[in-house]
Amino acid sequence: MEKTESKEKDLKLFSIFTGIFVSVLVLSAPLASKFIAIGPYAISGATLIFPITFIFNDIFTEVYGYQRSRKIIWTGMGCQIFAAFMFFIVGIWPSASFWNNQEAYNLILGNAPRFFLAGIIAYFFGEFANSFVLSKMKYTQKGKKGIKQAWRFVASTIVGESVDTTIFVIIAFIGTLATKNIVSTIIMIAIFKILYEIIALPFSMRFAEYVKKIENIDVVDYPNHTNYNPFHNLLTFIIK
Repeated sequence: MEKTESKEKDLKLFSIFTGIFVSVLVLSAPLASKFIAIGPYAISGATLIFPITFIFNDIFTEVYGYQRSRKIIWTGMGCQIFAAFMFFIVGIWPSASFWNNQEAYNLILGNAPRFFLAGIIAYFFGEFANSFVLSKMKYTQKGKKGIKQAWRFVASTIVGESVDTTIFVIIAFIGTLATKNIVSTIIMIAIFKILYEIIALPFSMRFAEYVKKIENIDVVDYPNHTNYNPFHNLLTFIIK
């Protein structure tokens, strides 16, 4: 139940958060083309910022509830698809006579269809799993703050990041990496992302409470009022 019956047009920060969320998603694709070293370990450059989407998803669901979070997730997915499409179109477009960097462009922005598919599927299941778990836990915990709020932030991220990483690595690398390497990669990246969330926890919890005060809203998703089907009202949302 919300503190007030607020519509999206009355929410001061909702559209801003949507913009930040989408920006992080679109940036993740080109950043994924470089692997960076953290000590003896190598991770995709996108790993530095992609966990931010799960932090924001926690805040979205904690403050605005599952239904509004679902809209942001779909918006992000649509923008990812559009960005990938435009990278592809520009990539196959004939180059200007003086431009000789097609190979570099393809290397950075011409992601293989397999990696794009892996990213979209992983994003879909990971983000919705994250939002679903946090929503359910908040209802079960009766919206309590403190340790319970911290636990639902962390638990939802463990589920969401694990689902996202597992799906992406399997689809992207099955048949090209040995099974043991796939498993070790999944574990390493998932642990890094979960630690990322834990380190950011003091900020994300405080920020969520700040947003609640600004928006005058604090949604608890009661089962009889919440449809957890990711596709519920999708057509209506697109038309609007």
